[in-house]
Amino acid sequence: MTDPFEIVELGAGAPLVLIPGVQGRWEYSRALVSALARVYRVITFSLCDERSVRAGQQPIDAFADQVESALDRLGIDRAAIVGVSFGGLVALRFAATRPHRTSALTMVSAPGPRWHLRPRHDLYARLPWLFGPLFLIESPFRLRKEIQAALPGWRARLAYLREQAGIITSARVSLSRMAARARLIGSYDRVADTTLVTAPTLIVQGDDALDHVTGSGGTADYARLIAHARHARMDRTGHLGSVTRPDECAALIHQFLVDAKKDSRDSSAA
Repeated sequence: MTDPFEIVELGAGAPLVLIPGVQGRWEYSRALVSALARVYRVITFSLCDERSVRAGQQPIDAFADQVESALDRLGIDRAAIVGVSFGGLVALRFAATRPHRTSALTMVSAPGPRWHLRPRHDLYARLPWLFGPLFLIESPFRLRKEIQAALPGWRARLAYLREQAGIITSARVSLSRMAARARLIGSYDRVADTTLVTAPTLIVQGDDALDHVTGSGGTADYARLIAHARHARMDRTGHLGSVTRPDECAALIHQFLVDAKKDSRDSSAA
């Protein structure tokens, strides 16, 4: 990854890289960024153009290169790596291929190791210019139950919807790039990379029954495939837990990082 891109930093403390989801814009993870920035130096960015992948690389490597480029530009040797949804797969790839630069790995609501697009959504992804608007129109209906469960009060739901409307307006996304990212998930051998992860790992997910993005996509399987990984589940939310309940998500990540640091000290002292 050699093309320049904007790096966003919030907070102070130990460095933590947050990789956004399939939309590609970091602003869609702003709530979690802000919650984590109360304790950490959060480093984030919008995803690069995946067409910048070099010969011989997997498409996912263009994004892993971007994480490394951000660390290099800031002079950071190692950091905690947190990926949300599609960003969780980027985080996995980075941790698998750069273990020396990964102090800890957290995957939040990541599509499972064997998850793939449903036939209808695969068609959408192949013709984003035609079906992209239909996918966006469907989204509020697919996500309605999760939002109602996570935000039971109408005032909280209204505030959330207003905030999301503002982000959608100010941080425009590329439907073609979203589609390309969604399609490359199937070509990425996530199972193979789980065997290469050596960093302490946390897998965070919501309730499968409320996840109408990846469904019961096997997110918890990462906790079984990655050695000594921990698994945490957020109640009353599905795929959107990092934005509907960002404080709870940040608290889970923080406690995990505290425990991982303590375990590392204990191992060194033994």
